[in-house]
Amino acid sequence: MKNSIIFFLIIFIAGFPSEAVSFDEGFTQKDRELLIELKVRMTEIDKRFEQIDKRFEQIDKRFEQVDKRLEQVDKRFEQVDKRFEEIIHFMYILAGIFTSLVIATLGFGYWDRRTAIKEARREVIEYIEKEGLIRRIVDVMKELAKEDIKIESALKKFNIL
Repeated sequence: MKNSIIFFLIIFIAGFPSEAVSFDEGFTQKDRELLIELKVRMTEIDKRFEQIDKRFEQIDKRFEQVDKRLEQVDKRFEQVDKRFEEIIHFMYILAGIFTSLVIATLGFGYWDRRTAIKEARREVIEYIEKEGLIRRIVDVMKELAKEDIKIESALKKFNIL
């Protein structure tokens, strides 16, 4: 198929001979020269097509190389994406740990403050009841209540007696 196309191209390129060919005369020297010239042109055209084929093969090879490079770039992007996912996952873990530590610290501080305040309040009340000014005032009021009924009823009303 390829050779027949080339043959027709050569006929159109070479053109028809200027003198009319008579089929009666037979095969002449001129016919032989035309065939040789046709053969030479055919080989030149074949060489040109071979060069074109080689160029196309080189272009195909270059496209294959570009495809390989693009595949490598795609793989690299996938690796980078995977690494970003790992980093984000690690950041979530760190955020969880940090949040847990903050909550634990705040909880411990609240518990410690509450416990310390209760203990301090209890100690202050004990001190006031045992040795404080109010205790002495209550003792004085109890002594006065023995002699005065109004004071005794007031102390009973507030459950001091």
